[in-house]
Amino acid sequence: MKLPTPLYVLNEGLAFILELAAFGLLGWWGWESAEDWAPRLLLAVAAPASAIVLWGLFAAPKARVRLPLVGVLAVKALVFGAAAVALYGLGRHGGAVVLAVVAVFNTALATVDRRAREAARNRG
Repeated sequence: MKLPTPLYVLNEGLAFILELAAFGLLGWWGWESAEDWAPRLLLAVAAPASAIVLWGLFAAPKARVRLPLVGVLAVKALVFGAAAVALYGLGRHGGAVVLAVVAVFNTALATVDRRAREAARNRG
């Protein structure tokens, strides 16, 4: 099912916002996870940086390493799952559930659309 252009643009914009939110939430979690400033700073930088590196290598549209779809989805599940767990750990239980549901819906819709667009390109 190929999405109509306005819905495609909206879903891609939402995907970008979700990615940035995941990185930011991991940083927030890192900052709140320690009491002393040095471990706080280390976790606040290392948690999102790790997610950003994973995303850039394996899940970004122009990823350096091309994985099969299941691999890309696994990386996305790891990053979004970590962000949802981080948000839950920060006491934002409802927000964690909303993030997880929206990320799954957005990723599923984008995956179905990409497959339809690839199939259309291969046919014509």
